[in-house]
Amino acid sequence: MFERINIFLQESRQELKRVNWPTRAETVRYTLFVIGFSVGIAILLGIVDFIFLQVLDRLVV
Repeated sequence: MFERINIFLQESRQELKRVNWPTRAETVRYTLFVIGFSVGIAILLGIVDFIFLQVLDRLVV
């Protein structure tokens, strides 16, 4: 069983050497994109929520 774990760890290490890791600039760019996209969606959902609240308020009152 320990031999299988050792083989697994060796193969995992070999695979990690083949990974094409993003550069720091790419990571920053992707992170800023995700943050910007999330903020944009949050604003959009906030506007839609506000509109629905106004419509419901006028229908109920």
